[in-house]
Amino acid sequence: LVNTAGILSNNKAVETSPEEWRRLMSINLDGAFFLSREWLAGMKAKGWGRIVNICSLAAKTGGLTAGTAHTTSKGGMTALTFSLAREAAGFGVTANGVSPAYIKTPMVTEQLSEEQRQKLLNDIPVGRFCDGEEVAHVVDFLVSPLSGFITGEIIDINGGLHLD
Repeated sequence: LVNTAGILSNNKAVETSPEEWRRLMSINLDGAFFLSREWLAGMKAKGWGRIVNICSLAAKTGGLTAGTAHTTSKGGMTALTFSLAREAAGFGVTANGVSPAYIKTPMVTEQLSEEQRQKLLNDIPVGRFCDGEEVAHVVDFLVSPLSGFITGEIIDINGGLHLD
């Protein structure tokens, strides 16, 4: 199961309406929880399974450009990953996350001004945005049998923008 649904908002806390907050939580976090809950029972029964959550660098940085609701929802995805990993580990099921920074997609690039894009590119040591295929390759590894002893990990894909 790969939980990848997500939307972006750059609004700060004081600019975020209750409706916007709920919308981001519903899409970015609730869907992943409810899908994981449903799939986990079958995975446990089979004694094997993989859950990969698409998290975000925003959860570690407080949102360099992302707003409060987006950052909070992605922090929730990280916590959900940790919780599922502990719950499922004894059943042959792993739960991990992939935490990309800025993926070159219309959702990201259209929300940033040219000035913001250039500043980010200057701050990313590799000098470019992430390609979606780079994320897909990490997900491919995490859903494979090769990753059977890896659980509860969040793999950063950020071109050196954030090191920990």
